[in-house]
Amino acid sequence: MADKNVTDMTVGNPTRHILKFTLPLLIGNLFQQFYNMVDQVVVGRFVGPYAIGAVGACGSLNFLFFSLSSGLAVGIGVIAAQYFGAGDEKQLKKTIANSVYVLASSALLVTLIGFFFASPILHFLNTPEEYVAESISYFRITCIGIIGVAFYNGVAALLRSVGDSKTPLYFLILSSVINVVLDLVFVLAFDMGVFGVGLATIIAQAISAVASMVFAYKKISYFRLKKSDLKPDFSMIRDSFKLGAPVAIQNSMIAVSCIALQSVVNGFGPDVASTYTICNRIEQIIQQPYGSLGMALTSYAGQNMGAKKQERVIEGYRRATWIVLVFSILMLPLFFFLGKYFIAVFVTEEEAATVISLGAKGLRITSPFYFALGMIYVPRAVLNGCGDTSFAMINGMTEVVCRIVFANILTRIPALGYWGVWITTGLTWMFTAIVCVVRYAGGKWKYKGIERA
Repeated sequence: MADKNVTDMTVGNPTRHILKFTLPLLIGNLFQQFYNMVDQVVVGRFVGPYAIGAVGACGSLNFLFFSLSSGLAVGIGVIAAQYFGAGDEKQLKKTIANSVYVLASSALLVTLIGFFFASPILHFLNTPEEYVAESISYFRITCIGIIGVAFYNGVAALLRSVGDSKTPLYFLILSSVINVVLDLVFVLAFDMGVFGVGLATIIAQAISAVASMVFAYKKISYFRLKKSDLKPDFSMIRDSFKLGAPVAIQNSMIAVSCIALQSVVNGFGPDVASTYTICNRIEQIIQQPYGSLGMALTSYAGQNMGAKKQERVIEGYRRATWIVLVFSILMLPLFFFLGKYFIAVFVTEEEAATVISLGAKGLRITSPFYFALGMIYVPRAVLNGCGDTSFAMINGMTEVVCRIVFANILTRIPALGYWGVWITTGLTWMFTAIVCVVRYAGGKWKYKGIERA
């Protein structure tokens, strides 16, 4: 087929393909982080001093509950990319059709659990009483929007599998603008507080999901399915879960470790909790180039694995490593020396001088570990794209162990105290990166891949 949105990455210059594919993903991810950051800024400046902590207390939980659908989307995308690389249109369309059942069932399950168990979960995590009620409200409303997140992630993964990283970007930008406008309307005009911020977010997510599905159907022929294509294929559904479940479990374990760390942070009081939330938001922005590069590499590796071109997979890994190194070197001095100015974006200096001071030091602790952070994404993306998703659970367990062990040891050292939380973050990145690189170097990924129908 000759769809103009489709890109065959099994031929041509690997660096050009990877960077060209990464750029729209990066812009989209930055926009997504932008409207998440707007949530923080709006609540921090216009709702109340602890409202930012109320939203931040839900960050790891939201990641946990989004993990199942996003992990399954990765599995679906890997299958689709390999069929695309192999030139098997029939199986590719079957993958797209059956993704509906995979995503809908997982999203419904996660939504019900999150909505009805929000209160006991947040109380169990020692969420400060000053804002636990607002945290429950925010978490419940965002859980309702999981269906939109699931289908957007699913469509985006399928589009990336056929080399289209631009289409999801258009609708992320649209939803970002809508989110910002609704944030201000719900909070300033209707005084809906934290609940209004959550409501704005899920409306924006739903719009991006619907719009991307409609556009994909109209512009890319693989998505124009017949009624007969929608018949459930339980072997395809099983394969989607088989590849996607390890990634979902990995993400869930990472989220659990973040929740455990958040519980430790909460024990130091609202100032430290709010500071940690802001630093997390900034570091999520730093991670976007790494994450975007990783998504590009997953599609690139998947297509080339399907086409049986392993030498191109290896070359892509090498070039991506250099990209990560250059970016990390550029970011280090920026956040090491100027961190307080980034923290100040979220709060007014007069009201939160303590938070700004704490946050600046926190960023000085974690910024030297940025290269290690990037080298989690590169090998993991290649492994996922090649079908070695079973490693994802090992990867997730590494983060769980590191965060829990380091946090409970370091924060109990009197000379470190709450600074042990930020040291834990850096050490977790470093050890996880080592495990990922070792797995890639072991070469098991070379023997993975889909079975041809």
